[in-house]
Amino acid sequence: MSQKRVASMMRWSDTTIEATAAITQRPARTMLTALGTILGVAAFVTTTGLAATASAQVSSSFDAFAATEVRIQDSSPDGTNPFPDDVDERLAALNGVNHAGLRYPVADVSGLNPRNTPSRPPNPATQPIPIIAATPGAIAAARPVIATGVIYEHFHQTRADNVAVLGRVAADQLGITRIDNQPAIFIGDTAYTVIGIIDDTIRTPDLLLAVIIPTTTEHRIINSEPDNIEVIIDTQPGAAALIGRQAPLALRPQQPDRLTALVPPDPRTLRNNVESDVTSLYYALAALSLAVGTIAIANATLLNTIERRPEIGLRRALGAKRSHITRQIILEAAATGTIAGITGTALATLAVAGYAASRAWTTTMDPMVIVSAPLIGLATGAAAGLVPALRASRIPPATTLRA
Repeated sequence: MSQKRVASMMRWSDTTIEATAAITQRPARTMLTALGTILGVAAFVTTTGLAATASAQVSSSFDAFAATEVRIQDSSPDGTNPFPDDVDERLAALNGVNHAGLRYPVADVSGLNPRNTPSRPPNPATQPIPIIAATPGAIAAARPVIATGVIYEHFHQTRADNVAVLGRVAADQLGITRIDNQPAIFIGDTAYTVIGIIDDTIRTPDLLLAVIIPTTTEHRIINSEPDNIEVIIDTQPGAAALIGRQAPLALRPQQPDRLTALVPPDPRTLRNNVESDVTSLYYALAALSLAVGTIAIANATLLNTIERRPEIGLRRALGAKRSHITRQIILEAAATGTIAGITGTALATLAVAGYAASRAWTTTMDPMVIVSAPLIGLATGAAAGLVPALRASRIPPATTLRA
């Protein structure tokens, strides 16, 4: 007498309970199975987080240094000075200018090599110390770090005082380390009081090698024929391009084409290219890790399915449909992937925050990445469990029960 098999009514809640029990019975095995997915999700979140964090720092670095310097030069040199006497004042009136001024190297004239005594001639074997004539704004635009003393001001510039500021290398060469005793150096037969020593600069490092004097003093005493005259401008972040357009008109309104503005290129293109290349590499590694994780979950799920053939056969004999077996196996694999995604996300977030803190950076992460990472793990697990689930659903109940 044949018996009619009654199909089971297995609800999603029942499937979820069964899947949870299956993956929690062997937690160590579950975590080892999920290790590849953990690494893949962690690599994805870490790459995205570090890229966003580093991008913010790169942007600020470009803005603070490279993108805040503008130089104005003579486009048609003819031996005359194309700049007005009040360069500093004209450019300071432009919105976005921090400091600006004119500077040029004093022509190499015999007998002008600076020395620290009036009578002793300079040693011809020593390297001559360059002399730079600069307005106060030009020195300030270099963002100097003062070792001792001060730099000369508009007062000294207007009066054409015999004052000098030494770069650190020039000061060492002249044997001057302090200015409280009002040391003097001699350029030709003229004494200049040293009022400050520059230890370092953010830009125009040639100041560290030189003796710097006011341009008005150079005109009054030396009156050389200067070459390579230029204006250096320190701008606020984002104002360089605008100042590059406005400065020639402000300095020479009657003939702005005579002046050429050297504005740093927008660093965003270069920065984006670098970030794109690096990010693409890390995303490729993350994809490789996810592929390895998918294979690991699929392999472990398949082995688990083989071990559970009697259980699956018994379920089928008791009336479980193929769809019930399929969704339970897929749900188990998806749950394993979700656990891996959450674990990888947590580890990656801690790694990004720790690295940013070690560099004194501000951690920058997209919330959508943190939300989507566990979903990637879920999708990876579900995809990995599809083939084992289909194979499990085709297991003949009679064969497994006879075994």
